[in-house]
Amino acid sequence: MSGETSHQEHIGPYRLLSRLGGGAGTAHRAAGPDGRDVAIRLLPPGAVPDIARMRSVLSPYVVDVLGGEPGGTRPYVVSRFVPGRPLAEHVAAHGPMGGAALGRMALGLAKALAALHQAGLTHGDLGPGTVLVVDDAPVVVDFALTGRAGTPGDVPADVRAWAVTLLFAATGRPDETAVSSSGELPVGPAPELPAGLIAALPEGLRPLVAAAARPDASARPSAADLAEAVARLDLPPSPARPPATAHTAHTAHTAPPSPPAAPAPEPPAASGARGSAARAHELAVAQGWARLLAAMVVVVGVGVAVMMPIVGLLASLAAVTLLRAGAASTVRGWAWALGRTLLTVPYAAAFTVAVPLGLVAAAAVGGEIDPLAACAFGAGAGAAVLWSAPGVTGPRRQLERMALAAARRPGGIAAAGVLLGALALFAVVGAMSLTPSFAPMYGLQSSLEATLDRLQNALNGT
Repeated sequence: MSGETSHQEHIGPYRLLSRLGGGAGTAHRAAGPDGRDVAIRLLPPGAVPDIARMRSVLSPYVVDVLGGEPGGTRPYVVSRFVPGRPLAEHVAAHGPMGGAALGRMALGLAKALAALHQAGLTHGDLGPGTVLVVDDAPVVVDFALTGRAGTPGDVPADVRAWAVTLLFAATGRPDETAVSSSGELPVGPAPELPAGLIAALPEGLRPLVAAAARPDASARPSAADLAEAVARLDLPPSPARPPATAHTAHTAHTAPPSPPAAPAPEPPAASGARGSAARAHELAVAQGWARLLAAMVVVVGVGVAVMMPIVGLLASLAAVTLLRAGAASTVRGWAWALGRTLLTVPYAAAFTVAVPLGLVAAAAVGGEIDPLAACAFGAGAGAAVLWSAPGVTGPRRQLERMALAAARRPGGIAAAGVLLGALALFAVVGAMSLTPSFAPMYGLQSSLEATLDRLQNALNGT
């Protein structure tokens, strides 16, 4: 089946428009309930894509995953529809890349893989058919769909696929030793890439590609290291090359390619630059709002800890553990999250004790402070450490990822901003004006008050 989908078939709330090709399973262009263009990739029965982790990937070089239905008899993944051309088709129409254009491809792909690996995912099928060229920059699609994608062993396979994909972009020649379209990894050590192909690369890229394709997977650099190394390169402008003939493909995010006799015209360069700048600006604005919304959540957590120290600290411990666990579905993932939180407890405890002692000592040289208030501010300092102190970034980053979904929509920003703003205001006012409650440990409240009273009197010499 190709072209228009018959009988206006639906998958969930999405109306199918046309069938697309490439990748694992069947893909369709579709319209969402709000009229937005999306791409739906249908997966084989029994596939269980990690939708939550896929949605958490934030990179201009990776397609945004919007949702999907994991498991069941008809699993699928929904992503934004990317109006780009697959790298295979781009090379077929314009010839192999070189110079700065190849450098942009190398940097974008490395950053895309780094973002996937940071989220705990791997691509599993990176290649000319799963890389779209949009405004002369790569956008990676169809990630984490194959059977073994997401396992630690796939990380070096992704790095090798980066090298193989770059070689294709530079030469137009596919390499049969790359990760297969089915996602299966080669058995045994991967063979070395032909030296003749590597020699076709710009000088600065040759050692990076050779390192990424080492037969020993453990000796390959990380995607983040590759991105950093490529960013330092100063590649010359691309030489003019005649169009080449190569095998073409299309993915779940592109319509079937135009016939060779009448290729679709490329948009003007200025228009492409404006489109890239607009998308980058949109992402930067959304990330700024996400950071603000996350900061409001932290303010609420700290304020609750000041008003109700025992309840607030326990709630903060539970919340940051859940945030670290994220989409973990295994006992090991939950154990890791709990362990990371427990490691920050001594850090938080030191502030919880030091702040009241410091306030009492400061009161001895001028003024007076209520012992219970001092203890409450200590609890607030401890909660702040649990959420976002120097060296503690996991919970805050996860909050920002969650807030980004709302920050991408003006209505979401307004609703989340009003709600969290009101809660943060109440938390600040309550923390500064209400008497702290140490419920349910009233005995501890009396002990702390008496201890700090004696310390304050001793410092005052009374």
